[in-house]
This record gives sequence, structure tokens and C-alpha cells, in this order.
Amino acid sequence: VQLVESGGGLAQLGGSLRLSCATSGSTSSSYAMNWARQAPGKGLGWVSTITSDGGDTAYADSVKGRFTISRDNAKNTVFLQMNSLKPEDTALYYCARGTWPSRYRGQGTQVTVSS
Repeated sequence: VQLVESGGGLAQLGGSLRLSCATSGSTSSSYAMNWARQAPGKGLGWVSTITSDGGDTAYADSVKGRFTISRDNAKNTVFLQMNSLKPEDTALYYCARGTWPSRYRGQGTQVTVSS
């Protein structure tokens, strides 16, 4: 399985970014998908999950109300819309396939939020 994240970059406090995760394989739409992040000097932390059909989502308390996960199964792509960004959102963001915790992750995309 191949997962490729994109969309990271530098944002200001209160700004927005939209991350994308392109997945390979015809069965990608059969799996739940997750976003996770790793801040400098910290461990990998779960951010959000979406079910295979997109009908249900879940979020870490730290991002609830600010981040929105979605997916387009026709394009084998998962998204993370991040609004009201804070400096503590600075991290390397990964998408991961399947039940969390999952070892099937991409290389990540860096998000840096400046104050």
C-alpha cells in the first residue's frame, strides 16, 4: 500500500490548511483512514478517523471543532481540513490506513504554525 500526504506548509495563528492523502490500490476505499501527527520531541498521536464509507468520523479533543476529515473514494483520497490553527498544531502529519494504531503510514507532510 502507498500513502502520499501533501498540503502541508507554513500557516499563521488562526489560519487554515488542507491536507490530502492519496492512496494506492483498488481496495483502499474498503478501509477506515486516519490522520496522526508527531510534534518535535513527542510521540505519534492520533488526530482523526473516518470510516470506509465516510459515514462516521472521530476526532481528538485537541482538534475537535477545528479540523474536519473527509474522503473521496472515487479518487482514493482522504482530506484533513484544518482551521483556526494554533502553534501547538505544528507537527509532521501522517495518514494511516486501517484500524488505529496502524503501521501503514505515508512519509508525512510538515505543518508549521507561527504565532
